[in-house]
Amino acid sequence: MECFQVIESGEGIEGRILRALSRRGGMTERYAALEHPALLVVSPQAAAEGAELPGACRTILLPGDAGRMLEGLRAASAVSYGSSPRDSLTISSREGDRLWAALQRELVTLGGQVVERQEFPLPLGPDGRAMSDLAVAGALLLLGVPPEELEGEDRGERL
Repeated sequence: MECFQVIESGEGIEGRILRALSRRGGMTERYAALEHPALLVVSPQAAAEGAELPGACRTILLPGDAGRMLEGLRAASAVSYGSSPRDSLTISSREGDRLWAALQRELVTLGGQVVERQEFPLPLGPDGRAMSDLAVAGALLLLGVPPEELEGEDRGERL
């Protein structure tokens, strides 16, 4: 797994990513290259607040309505999440404490694996914020966690 950085405003996204990676046996501490992370994750609240971003990253994951944040950022690729059909990762439905996420187009993980278009279940996070859940799922996908492992059913744990 490669270095990542989460720009957030108290949403707990980084902690959820680290817990999920820890359950898989990797990344138990924060790994961030603050000047040039391989993956830069921007939370919904940080995007709404116009948080300052580093000057460069390899891949950025950000809310689809935060495209203005890309100005001045050097990134090889951008992946969006949100409620628009133009976003790469969206919510297709919600059933109780489970979301169904839709990957609208294939994406390439930081390790070079291709994840095909598909729908997959996600647990609704502890705060009930669907966009934060998408940010966590998108980050884990980009870090190489297969979609079928995102729900955490094998241990009854949530992301």
